Amino acid sequence: MISIPDFAGRHIAVAGGAGFIGRHMCNRLLDGGATVLCIDNFLTSAREDLAPLLARPGFSLLEADIVAPLDFVADGIINLACPASPVAYQRDAVETMRINVIGTDRLLAMARKLGVRFLQASTSEVYGDPEVHPQPETYLGHVNPIGPRSCYDEGKRAAETLCTDYARQHGVDVRIARIFNTYGPGMAADDGRIISNFVTQALRDLPLSIYGDGTQTRSLCYVADTVEGLLRLFFLPDVDVLPINIGSTDELSVAEIALSILEATGSRSPLSYHPLPVDDPRQRRPDTARAAKVLGWRPQTSLRAGLAHTIAHFAERLEARASHPEPAQ
Repeated sequence: MISIPDFAGRHIAVAGGAGFIGRHMCNRLLDGGATVLCIDNFLTSAREDLAPLLARPGFSLLEADIVAPLDFVADGIINLACPASPVAYQRDAVETMRINVIGTDRLLAMARKLGVRFLQASTSEVYGDPEVHPQPETYLGHVNPIGPRSCYDEGKRAAETLCTDYARQHGVDVRIARIFNTYGPGMAADDGRIISNFVTQALRDLPLSIYGDGTQTRSLCYVADTVEGLLRLFFLPDVDVLPINIGSTDELSVAEIALSILEATGSRSPLSYHPLPVDDPRQRRPDTARAAKVLGWRPQTSLRAGLAHTIAHFAERLEARASHPEPAQ
């Protein structure tokens, strides 16, 4: 069981610390007494998003691209750096692959140089459109290596290969977390992910965009629970290199998620159906037996509670934008 005092005195570098999960991670580490170096180039985030963190003692920012040569000091490295939504990672597929492969290699080289622990944020996307359900860590996946999503899917698979090879060849203390669908306050409204799409559309009384027939499934984990799982894995004194799934086992169809958001927001938005994107997974639910056994971890936040926090956050942002509209160009 990881408790807050366990972070005291640690100096952790968080690559991608300005992103959605990254900001929650940095806050959680600071709350526990760690000092945090955020490494980010703001490819898919904004400097203003870091304003609350920059005001906190113990937080510092290194504006840098992890694909370029790096030099910093830390006693642990957490790699969350990569565009994570299809809209973002398909915008520049070549750069996404470079971040996953070259960037991860740069950070692993730093971990080797400094002699410190390394946590790789991998993804459920390494399973592709799975033919095994739910997905255990031993499942090798069903991924299209040349599809429009492959820059992310195969990029993360290559990053896992690098991590395990650094562990075997150079003795780097590596941990790999395969993160499933995560949501919560701080998501970008325009990132194209299911919760941000549905919530912003519902709050604006716009049709909720469902891609496919709505029967495909997702398992949604609240961001605080995801971060807790990641930190338990990172701070565990000894663990083998086999990846660990971090996610919720509560599986819902996309249509059910849409209806839950309509109920939570009180919106009367209709459902609008669109063609399913290429290689979009039909089912997504982790087997979390390994996380429960090794980390003593399982999500604690109900979908109802998590959606309430998330909807309140988006409503506040929309209200702030309405009160302070951007000047005309």
